[in-house]
Amino acid sequence: MEEAHSVSSPRRVLSFSKRKKQKPGFQDTDSRRSSPFRASEVHGPKPSEVYGFVGSISTVVATVIFLIWAYVPDKLLESIGIHYYPSRYWVLAMPTYLMVTLMLALAFYIGLNFIATPPPTSLNTLFDEYSREPGEFDAGMEEGEDRPIDPISDIDITRINDLMFNSSDAK
Repeated sequence: MEEAHSVSSPRRVLSFSKRKKQKPGFQDTDSRRSSPFRASEVHGPKPSEVYGFVGSISTVVATVIFLIWAYVPDKLLESIGIHYYPSRYWVLAMPTYLMVTLMLALAFYIGLNFIATPPPTSLNTLFDEYSREPGEFDAGMEEGEDRPIDPISDIDITRINDLMFNSSDAK
């Protein structure tokens, strides 16, 4: 017979969690109400997993069909009963066109990024509408008093240059 444990006992908490896992059909009154998030409560494979699986299987099947079409002689294909298929020219042309299209898309993307980037001499590389100047502290504060934390702001480029290039180690 089971011993009576206090509610705060870890053994008791674990036994409650095991019981909940054993009853997958259990629903409380709150979960019976219609919810806009009802799709997330459904168990089973996610649509992205199904699409990925179907896409990978389709890719393998298409690759096998392509390789059969590329390497099997015409007479063997005709003896199997396959009389219509594209010209063998497309065996080389299709991958070549695909690779050239991908390379041109990559070059176009890089070119758009170069066009959208301001020149190095532009002040837009240093300042924009979100730039913040460092705030000033109360001049009445004495030297020994605790100062508040500085608000978030941009560091001036001259201070960065001084810290990086005019260090005391270089002397």
